[in-house]
Amino acid sequence: MEAHHHRDDPWRVRLDDERGTPCGAGVLLDDRHVLTCAHVVRYAGAAPGGPAAGVRITSVACRPEWTATAHVVPGSWVHQDGTRRGDVALLELDEPAPCGTRTTLWKVPISGVRVGVYGFPEAEPYGIWTDAELAGAGGREGEWGLLRRLRAGDPWIERGYSGAGVVARDGEFNNHVIGIVVADYVNGDARAAWMLPTETVLSYLPRIAEFTGGDRADELGPYGSELPGDVLGHPLRLALTQELTRLLHGGWAGTVVVGTGGTTGVGSSWLVRLVRTADPAARAAASDEELTKAPGGTVLGLGSIDAAYDARGRSVAEVCDYLSGRFGLGGGSAREVVRRLLRRRPAACVVVGGVDRAADPAALVRELLGPLALRARSRGMRLVLGFVDRPPADLPYDVSLDPDPLGGAVPRQVTSAQTQAAVARLAAAEEAAARLDEEWGTRFFGAPRLPHAAAPRLRVRLAVARTTDPSPELAALHDEAFRAHDAAGHHERVLRRMIRTYEDLVTSLELHRVRAARFFGEEDRRLAELHAPAARALGTVPIDLTAAGVLVRRYADEVDRRIEGG
Repeated sequence: MEAHHHRDDPWRVRLDDERGTPCGAGVLLDDRHVLTCAHVVRYAGAAPGGPAAGVRITSVACRPEWTATAHVVPGSWVHQDGTRRGDVALLELDEPAPCGTRTTLWKVPISGVRVGVYGFPEAEPYGIWTDAELAGAGGREGEWGLLRRLRAGDPWIERGYSGAGVVARDGEFNNHVIGIVVADYVNGDARAAWMLPTETVLSYLPRIAEFTGGDRADELGPYGSELPGDVLGHPLRLALTQELTRLLHGGWAGTVVVGTGGTTGVGSSWLVRLVRTADPAARAAASDEELTKAPGGTVLGLGSIDAAYDARGRSVAEVCDYLSGRFGLGGGSAREVVRRLLRRRPAACVVVGGVDRAADPAALVRELLGPLALRARSRGMRLVLGFVDRPPADLPYDVSLDPDPLGGAVPRQVTSAQTQAAVARLAAAEEAAARLDEEWGTRFFGAPRLPHAAAPRLRVRLAVARTTDPSPELAALHDEAFRAHDAAGHHERVLRRMIRTYEDLVTSLELHRVRAARFFGEEDRRLAELHAPAARALGTVPIDLTAAGVLVRRYADEVDRRIEGG
């Protein structure tokens, strides 16, 4: 009898109908179970109530090759035809497979990861790999994650790939199965496909829990996948939700501190709800109507939040353990978690709630969250920190969504239209300052730190104040918009002066190099010894403009002296 052996990824199996016609792919979980798409089983005629008694499962990774019949496990066929919902089935082999493999489906962040898929198109009955990139959600409804084609001309997902395991091709979860393909999409030259992440599959098929690994995306609120009840009827909660969605939906990066207590008693239900609109497991429990009919700007894209954790009562080690497990960091100290999270690509989006109710809030901020917050913007990371009371004064952040009203203005009549115009003007100034700072701010030693963005908080409070117009808070909001506008303008002016100084030094150095070459040639040793440190000072980030200026002037003076001296 030939000894059994298999190649890499022994979970790869093909699913055929009773006549042997290939219908799709599947993932061999152990010697008795296969995970696939419900519509693939339907194609094979073996859906519950269908004409066929079962399907045929064939291994393409084992030698000798084996084939076995299988049937749907009762209660494990989920299909909502015509929607981006469900489409999973668990099959049980009628006889144990000789493979002996066991596959783990990993719960992982699903944004921006390069993946591989092994399917069985009509021209390749023994299968072929193709690569794709996870690109979040295809819209507000459904729980399918979008797969984007990497290179034109490569093989692409088509019928025959449905049910195939989706394998991470880079990052900490390299070569791990993280979901299954559910559909392909072709629209002219535009090609895409969709997948079901492991967390969504698990929400439909709880019995596969023993085959899953990794930490859940959402550990923020009480356990349970359903969206919280109507929390958006309250104008403050609605405004906070829309403002945080605005920040997390686009290309913004940085640290936002969120108040969930204070005098307003706003609570954290709005934050829990928003996180769950991005959670693959919660999406499965929410209806399309809940998502599509929600107010504008209150639903995040699927998988747009990589990790969310409730720090109340938790130690630094417990928070680190969750982040290590969720991102596959393999454990380590808080310093190591900070280092690896900041270096992660694609950059992470993390929410930590109840920071000031942790077992040791000061240690949590000092050892973990503070270092992350300090460098989040420069590393492209998005970090949301929730506090019941006010955050520590020394915590670095970029945006504060403090829900408490503003006060202290001189009482006077200010209309909501005037305040709205002032806040819009401020937002434009802050966005311009942020763009300039992103390009130049980290290049100079001693560059001014970008002021905290005030427009997001002012928009929140303005939305509330307008419900009681005329409101005494409007004057305070108007004054704060002007103050913050002045701060943004000052930052831009200082940074632009540094840019001009840098450009003048670069120009001066180059002009004098050209003059020196014309008079003394390129090989003048003395001038080369003066030019090299000046060029190095202007090219080494962060650039010390004062030190670079001294070196450039020293070189320029020597060139001028030599030329004038004949």
